[in-house]
Amino acid sequence: MADPSSYRPKPGQIPDSPGVYKFRDEHRRVIYVGKAKNLRQRVANYFQDLANLHPRTRTMVTTAASVEWTVVSTEVEALQLEYSWIKEFDPRFNVKYRDDKSYPYLAVTLNEEFPRVQVMRGAKKKGVRYFGPYGHAWAIRETVDLMLRVFPVRTCSAGVFKNAARTGRPCLLGYIGKCSAPCVGRVTPEEHRELAEDFCDFMAGRTGTYIRRLEKDMMQAAEEMEYERAARLRDDAEALKRAMEKSAVVLADATDADLIAVAEDELEAALQIFHVRGGRVRGQRGWVTDKVEAVDTSGLVEHALQQLYGEERGDAVPKEVLVPALPEDTEAVSQWLAERRGSQVSLRIPQRGDKKDLMATVQRNAQQALGLHKTKRASDLTTRSRALEEIAEALGLDTAPLRIECYDISHLQGDDVVASMVVFEDGLARKSEYRRFQIKGFEGQDDVRSMHEVIGRRFKRYLQEKERTGEWEEQPPDAAVPAAGPAATGPVPAVGPTAEDGEPREDDGRPKRFAYPPQLVVVDGGQPQVAAAKRALDELGIDDIAVCGLAKRLEEVWLPDDDDPVVLPRSSEGLYLLQRVRDEAHRFAITYQRAKRAKRIRTSPLDDVSGLGETRKQALIKHFGSVKKLRQATIDEICEVPGIGRRTAESVAAALASTAPAAPAVNTATGEIIEEDDGGSS
Repeated sequence: MADPSSYRPKPGQIPDSPGVYKFRDEHRRVIYVGKAKNLRQRVANYFQDLANLHPRTRTMVTTAASVEWTVVSTEVEALQLEYSWIKEFDPRFNVKYRDDKSYPYLAVTLNEEFPRVQVMRGAKKKGVRYFGPYGHAWAIRETVDLMLRVFPVRTCSAGVFKNAARTGRPCLLGYIGKCSAPCVGRVTPEEHRELAEDFCDFMAGRTGTYIRRLEKDMMQAAEEMEYERAARLRDDAEALKRAMEKSAVVLADATDADLIAVAEDELEAALQIFHVRGGRVRGQRGWVTDKVEAVDTSGLVEHALQQLYGEERGDAVPKEVLVPALPEDTEAVSQWLAERRGSQVSLRIPQRGDKKDLMATVQRNAQQALGLHKTKRASDLTTRSRALEEIAEALGLDTAPLRIECYDISHLQGDDVVASMVVFEDGLARKSEYRRFQIKGFEGQDDVRSMHEVIGRRFKRYLQEKERTGEWEEQPPDAAVPAAGPAATGPVPAVGPTAEDGEPREDDGRPKRFAYPPQLVVVDGGQPQVAAAKRALDELGIDDIAVCGLAKRLEEVWLPDDDDPVVLPRSSEGLYLLQRVRDEAHRFAITYQRAKRAKRIRTSPLDDVSGLGETRKQALIKHFGSVKKLRQATIDEICEVPGIGRRTAESVAAALASTAPAAPAVNTATGEIIEEDDGGSS
């Protein structure tokens, strides 16, 4: 436990202007981010008598080892920078809301030539219009099915669309009138885009215009005795009305608003958000968070607003946001929301009428969500604690292994040999710290040697991080730094290890590095793999990390230097946790191995052309349509592609000439020869 006085800034060092501050621990990890109108006053509050601090604040300042700050011009800039740093560093003492599930959205891909309506989850993409979130994907499909009668927008995948365009035959939806079939030219791209925009307008709440227009056209068709057309328009209007009925009217004045309610106790808080568009509830979602910092309801609301709208622009930020308590700096938050929307945003507490009644409904949902979460988590915490205690007892550990790392090797008959590292903390997967490795120290299949290399490389990085961050005391000149051993000195990928999302994690302060040692290393395998892992740690001089292996055949737990395995009862929670860790490592490894193999299979002859980047490769394929046609082109024809000079064209022609075309693929079901038109895959 650190003494806050050891890193307290000197009087007068801290400016009295707006800014954002960071507390770091002894490993230089950012553990807390905060903002202030006056940095000097706010930061000084953390260095008063510990007895006067809130227990969570006291834990934070005694965990920290340093504090630093950045001055900004306005409070709005401070709000934005605080959000950016919380997102970047993921500090352990900041409140972070996490969705209790991945909510589906109804998405319209307006960034494509022929926009598509589909169900989407995950991160939002630029140029895509989103509606929701919805509680269930089937609710989206039901709504879309009703609306396609009036707005026959494309819903098919890119593969189906291209195949229909190639054959000149639309899919079933095109035949039954639920798609305008732009794939075969029934409508122009402009007409189809207009349909998609009308679809978006209807979903955004502008419903009355379309229903009135359909009813007017129906009456006109009836007067002209076009009864079949009138009946079709009547059914279209009824379909739109049924789609509208699926989202109940809650506010009669066609309000666009988000309502946020909070239910909390001393340890946790649950948030519920109702998205109201055009007076109707268009989406609902909930978050639960641990109250890891001393924060009241207004602080919880401010954090929620940052997370809800931090990545949003335009109409995604509503005209009105109704909350149970206003943030401490309401003016700055309102200005920040207005900048993101591009117009004024009303941030207020509902006082009377329908909006207050609806807020009470949202509040009841939040209370129910918190109660359900408490019930589930009480069981989960008990089970996880028992599992960790059983593992510690079975392996003879002094304490429960709060951080477990598991390693697995994957390959296909000795090719594309890779390894995975997964991390479980407090019995839960921490995917942001997963890592993957390419085996480069040797060629061929040798799981034991591969395990030795991976463990050596991982913990060599750990020792380097300790040395870089100053955790080691300066050693005398004659003291030897532990050697890495044969496997650890093997080549390391230039980009460094990557997280599951594929991004390098090397910036100082981020919580996704090799700087954290586990209490237990688990390897997928038996005695040979365990011995290899232990040998790698011994070569690095690391003797305070336990090692074990879990063999698949009989689910036996192997320890170094033991001739007999440890057999845990089949009903043991500890064994179940080790199995989950091992299975997750296997899943992560085999996913990477398959992706690596698929990438190798998809290589193109153009990859061998020096200096030809991805953009110019795509330009060549787009111009000629396929590698086959590009191979038949002359150098002068290749030079016609924008950005391709004569020297590059000669290199392209030479590379394609030296690569014999692959034998044509055949569809075994139809006997059809599949043309090489996908950019040169082989």
